[in-house]
Amino acid sequence: MRIKKILIYLCGWLLVSVISFVLIVLVYFEYKEIPIYNFNLAYKFLKGEQNYTQFENLSEKLGYNKDDKLLIIHADDLGLSNSVNNASFKSLLEGNTSSASVIMTCDKINEVAEFSKKNPEIDFGVHLTVTSEWKFHKWDGVLDSKEIPSLINKNGNLYENKKGFTLNADVNELKKELQAQIDLAKSLGINLSHIDSHEGALFYKSEFFKVYLDLAKDNKLAVFVPDIVTVQFDKDLVPPSNLVVIDDFYMAENGMDLNNWEEFYVGILNNLKPGLNQIIVHLGYDNQEMKDITINHPNFGSKWRNYDYDIVSNKKFKQALFNNNIKLVNWREIQNLMYTN
Repeated sequence: MRIKKILIYLCGWLLVSVISFVLIVLVYFEYKEIPIYNFNLAYKFLKGEQNYTQFENLSEKLGYNKDDKLLIIHADDLGLSNSVNNASFKSLLEGNTSSASVIMTCDKINEVAEFSKKNPEIDFGVHLTVTSEWKFHKWDGVLDSKEIPSLINKNGNLYENKKGFTLNADVNELKKELQAQIDLAKSLGINLSHIDSHEGALFYKSEFFKVYLDLAKDNKLAVFVPDIVTVQFDKDLVPPSNLVVIDDFYMAENGMDLNNWEEFYVGILNNLKPGLNQIIVHLGYDNQEMKDITINHPNFGSKWRNYDYDIVSNKKFKQALFNNNIKLVNWREIQNLMYTN
């Protein structure tokens, strides 16, 4: 009888422990806005064992030494506003950022197209977009909403967050919409080198991630794949043989104190490792246009974007690039490497 009670107690304790662990994981994923609803994939992400072989002799094939520190400084969200466009254009022309990508569902994409035509050497990609996160500044897809009903919420917009998108999107409709975003960029004359994913929304469901990789291959574009996402590669999802993975990428996180901006970014440069790295910045001017768009959204908001703009042109930041012998590269160099070898 005593042994039976002990076994019942142990089973109960084990059950409570398992439930507690699952709840902790769910809370963690919710807090980090990681919309993973597949247990096996969630386990892989928690374990964090990257599964990739970097493009052979990457640094040397890009014209650098084996142990050089390569860095893409990448500006997100062009097309969102005049503020974002103008700040990003200035930064790209001055060489403070080496690459950028465009949200093709936004109103100000024609400005980017005109800039790209005048500056064909500037490195642009499509910021493939399936969410519409701002409170009042909303958008739907490039395609008519009737063609992609699973991507559209009850208000006629793309879903506000990654969770809504992940739980509702149909793979075939997703592929049509994302290809349409690439096609629109090409039709406007934007000189494309790569694709990446707005809010990382395409990284958390294997079927969506596969679409993302296939689109890069079909359109002969480089593709932003951070090392952590490679946990998804297995016998059912084999990485392309010419895939170039970002060994380490960095971005200011939700809730960061603006007073720590310089320390955060300079700290990245001072601790950068050899290999291919990327810093993602969100540039803009802290003006009324950006305040209206990002209302009640301090993360990636108006002040945030002005701080990012200031930091990449900051003397201390530039000095840290020099002191650490960091080589700035861009996605067009990687695109050329992926599709000419």
